[in-house]
Amino acid sequence: MKEKTYRSVLKTISWRTIGTIDTILISYLVIGDMKWAMSIGGVELFTKMGLYFIHERTWNKIELGREKKHPIDYHI
Repeated sequence: MKEKTYRSVLKTISWRTIGTIDTILISYLVIGDMKWAMSIGGVELFTKMGLYFIHERTWNKIELGREKKHPIDYHI
């Protein structure tokens, strides 16, 4: 089974939303400045989104760990 590109895009966006909120929170806890935390989160949002998309599409081409579906053969 192969995933369509738009599914990878949606997965990328949903994952990065969660990841960016996490990065902003951690940055704020470490630095203590929300402006800097938002800046860090904003930058990593785009860099990691691109990296994840490339990673996802690459893994979509690799057969490792996939099972091929066999057509159902009916005998009467």
